[in-house]
Amino acid sequence: MTASKREPLDDYIDAVSKALALPLEEAWRPAVRANLEVSLRLARLVDEFALPDETEPAPVFTA
Repeated sequence: MTASKREPLDDYIDAVSKALALPLEEAWRPAVRANLEVSLRLARLVDEFALPDETEPAPVFTA
């Protein structure tokens, strides 16, 4: 993949796969990138949700 055609997440994918010593086949790259894009979009929604200053974490979490 040439530098001009690389997606923004490709450098991150390369760095993480190297740091974790995980082999990454080129055929997997689109699926990994799609998963990261969804994860980042959902994280952005959580981050943008405004909480009042007096909000406290729940002492016990149950499902």
